[in-house]
Amino acid sequence: MKGLRVAVAQIASVVGDISGNARKIAEWIDKAQEMKADLVCFPEMAVTGYPPEDLLLKPDFIRDNLEALDDIARRTAETVAVVGFVEREDDIFNAAALLHRGRVLATYRKHFLPTYGVFDEDRYFRPGTDALVLDIRGVRVGLSICEDLWYPVGPPREEALHGNAEVLVNISSSPYHIGKQSFKERMLATRASDNAVFIVYANMVGAQDELVFDGRSMVLTPGGQIMAMGRPFEEDMIICDLEVSPLFRARLADPRRRKDKVFDTGAKEALRMVRIQGPGFQGRPPLPPVQWESLCVEEEVLRALRLGTRSYVINNGFKEVVIGLSGGIDSALTAAVACQALGPEAVVGVSMPSVYTTQRSMEDARKVASNLGMRLLEIPIQRIHEAYLETLSGVFAGKGADVTEENLQARIRGNILMALSNKFGWLVLTTGNKSENSMGYCTLYGDMVGGFGVIKDVPKTLVYRLANHMNASSGRELIPKSVIERAPTAELREGQLDTDSLPPYEVLDPILQAYVEEELGLEEIVGRGFDRETVVGVIRKVDQNEYKRRQSPPGIKITPRAFGKERRLPITNKYKAR
Repeated sequence: MKGLRVAVAQIASVVGDISGNARKIAEWIDKAQEMKADLVCFPEMAVTGYPPEDLLLKPDFIRDNLEALDDIARRTAETVAVVGFVEREDDIFNAAALLHRGRVLATYRKHFLPTYGVFDEDRYFRPGTDALVLDIRGVRVGLSICEDLWYPVGPPREEALHGNAEVLVNISSSPYHIGKQSFKERMLATRASDNAVFIVYANMVGAQDELVFDGRSMVLTPGGQIMAMGRPFEEDMIICDLEVSPLFRARLADPRRRKDKVFDTGAKEALRMVRIQGPGFQGRPPLPPVQWESLCVEEEVLRALRLGTRSYVINNGFKEVVIGLSGGIDSALTAAVACQALGPEAVVGVSMPSVYTTQRSMEDARKVASNLGMRLLEIPIQRIHEAYLETLSGVFAGKGADVTEENLQARIRGNILMALSNKFGWLVLTTGNKSENSMGYCTLYGDMVGGFGVIKDVPKTLVYRLANHMNASSGRELIPKSVIERAPTAELREGQLDTDSLPPYEVLDPILQAYVEEELGLEEIVGRGFDRETVVGVIRKVDQNEYKRRQSPPGIKITPRAFGKERRLPITNKYKAR
């Protein structure tokens, strides 16, 4: 029987940590060689981390990545390694290197360079033009990078159809968002069955600024069934034995390939072949049992938030974080995620009551801190607020109280948090959610102040679902029931509720999803059954508050379209949605 033992190392590379990434890659190559794998695959741009953005414009960065690749190659023996890196010739390329017995055998260059959403690869790279097939002791393996496999035509099809590849390897750095995993599974299953090949998909895990990479690397059969999957949101190695001998018989019985070759009139990729000879491994150790985990949406999102928070804090050199703990659900969820990501000893909450803060809010803040095991500071702001009002009384003479006086409280709290950050080196985590950020229901230099937004891309209705799921999965009340059941309020004036300024969140969030994520117009959204006046008001507030969002800290992307680098609208904008 003709077969191949394939390992997939889904690792967390850190952008710019070239030497650290290289050490990690070499260590995982050693693990694959201990298991006597014929082939081990690493994610896209594993040497540099992804996305390196304008680091790619630094010649020294490119040079260091090439030197690291040579060092990694010297660690290889009988196991062939596929490693993502940046190649340089007369330009630079998003590339994969084939490493074997101490040297670089060949490289493959990515063809389809995504330039949409969070991706900007056309800014940096030139596309490749060749397809590449690796013959490992009689088993043919086609190689591609991320987007190359998302299209039904391109290098992988050429490798399978004209290079007779029996296995297609795709190395990827595909960021997470809700719903993407099921799409990837369907897409990969389609590519496997259409080309009658095994597919080995190696995806990055970890986080980079706003982006979280969920891993979940996969090996699929030629029928599109999943053989193995990497652990979600964790580093992992999956290993499979692929029996490719029966494929020839299956292809004889399937007329599609014959017809495809006859009617294939498209442009042919230049196809290169690299051969590896030799007896191969003898007496392989047994493989671990194949098992993987399916997650509900709430658990998926919570793991993404924990991973994104932990990576951002640690990789940017912080040891502790500080959170304004109001007694509301947003700050409670942020604190709970931070405690799970970093440990409660690394999280400090600050309760900053004003004259409008109820006793219930202060008690709820204390309950949250106690339930999570985190430290809580209590710093009242009433006297500071009074001093502000007295200082400004002359300038404000003749003007009635309005939102200005309300926002002063939020800005005082922001000043206190930043003072604590400066004094103790704590990173301030903001607690605003996507619904509030969309509508501008937040205060510049107040509750928007901070270094990282844990739930920045989480709609308010999902905040409640996450809080309930966290309590249920932990088997105890991490977030008190009183916090979850209470009507949301900013408590900046007497009796204030969010619904004084916003539609109910169960109405608001579907409208925001339609406008922000789906790019629907006014009439299309109204056509879904929403009140016209409500939709007009929501659209107006979203458009008016782009200037605020532009000044907000980065936060973790979990929806298909997040504010920040993914949604880039002009601040000065006279266009009105119809």
